[in-house]
Amino acid sequence: MRIAAVDLGASSGRVIVADVSSGVITFSEVARFPNEPVRVGGTLHWDVLALYRGVLDGLAAAGPVDSVGIDSWAVDYGLLDADGVLLGNPVHYRDSRTDGVSDRFSGHSVFSGYSVYEASGIALQPFNTIFQLVAAAGSAQLAAARSLLLIPDLISYWLTGVAGTEVTNASTTGLLAAGGKSWSPQMLSLAGVPESLFPPLRAPGSPAGVIAPAAGAAAGTPVTVVASHDTASAVAGVPGAGNFAYISCGTWSLVGVELPAPVVSVESYEAGFTNEIGVDGTVRYLRNVMGLWLLQECQRSWGLPLEPLLAGAASAPAGRSVIDATDPVFLAPGDMPARIEAACRSAGQPVPSTPVEMTRCILDSLALAYRRAIDDARRLAGVSVDVVHIVGGGAQNELLCQLTADACGLPVLAGPVEAGALGNILIQARALGLVDPDLSSMRALLRETQRLVLYEPRA
Repeated sequence: MRIAAVDLGASSGRVIVADVSSGVITFSEVARFPNEPVRVGGTLHWDVLALYRGVLDGLAAAGPVDSVGIDSWAVDYGLLDADGVLLGNPVHYRDSRTDGVSDRFSGHSVFSGYSVYEASGIALQPFNTIFQLVAAAGSAQLAAARSLLLIPDLISYWLTGVAGTEVTNASTTGLLAAGGKSWSPQMLSLAGVPESLFPPLRAPGSPAGVIAPAAGAAAGTPVTVVASHDTASAVAGVPGAGNFAYISCGTWSLVGVELPAPVVSVESYEAGFTNEIGVDGTVRYLRNVMGLWLLQECQRSWGLPLEPLLAGAASAPAGRSVIDATDPVFLAPGDMPARIEAACRSAGQPVPSTPVEMTRCILDSLALAYRRAIDDARRLAGVSVDVVHIVGGGAQNELLCQLTADACGLPVLAGPVEAGALGNILIQARALGLVDPDLSSMRALLRETQRLVLYEPRA
């Protein structure tokens, strides 16, 4: 049977078509389209209508399929009026409107920062949906809104006319109760929004509706709810077994372990860990690290290709300069080299003087941030880690993978690069009865069918 995975990323979207049969998964990208934010009146927006046009064209290029599933980045949303019409383009999570909002919670008269964490399980990140809603309080748009849809749910709604809220993505909002079973009255009150703003929760694998005739060539195709947060799909696509940690490495790096229940201790809160819902009620216990965004923004400033930078960085002195790759100072776009130089200077470290030196600084810093996150996760969750899986685009960065193995003192298995799309595909395949429904069996299928590269730690 043929399955289409719509995978929407921060810089591009694509449609991937997979054939799943007899324990074999083959897939290919049939369409790719840009996802370019637009700044209007000082606010950074997603051009979600252009994104939807790309989805429609991609599904037309895919031809007849048996199911469609949609995943995207987290936290951002569209507001709809009483007629189901979008009230303006969604705001980008890198927009400055949430600057300082999360800090105000620490001194809130009713909720401390920790009590917010204890109720929701979600680390206080400035871009969380709850803080976006607080920043939007009093706006005419929010006052007129009758429903809120996260990005993949919005695309699904436009395709099918059926509204729902997928739980893995909903868990990133900071509005669900810890564990992801229901909305948190405390968090909704703090955000100043009613529960009625959100369509019913739905789990990966459930039906989302059928594509309507107005959507064109794909009309009549069933849409299946997948783990619509791309990291949730990527973690479902980790070919792990036993005691493993994962790094979903792309523009962001999400570093953590998979647990049966959330960890909401004071120590976990202070360490910046978040408890997001995964497939089959699992918990993605992880820390956000800036990821390859640091290098991508530097490249944009330099106008240089990646390969020569990596080749030079492999021979550059190790650990000469390192930065904190979790520092929010690196969140916004624009002149990343200057911010890295300032961070090194402030820390009394040598300031990278060439693009190659800065590339090495970034990769060393990421590897050390990964080690800290994994060490903290196993200590706070009381689990063992025997191997680290790197999935996503960063799995192709051989130097980063080796530096991570060296820093962690653990073997690293890199791949699959397309873990997010594969997680999306596997959930659809399970709903269609094409694969063993057990999550560990689906991961075993990936180990048997996907190319993985082993990096052993060096002294």
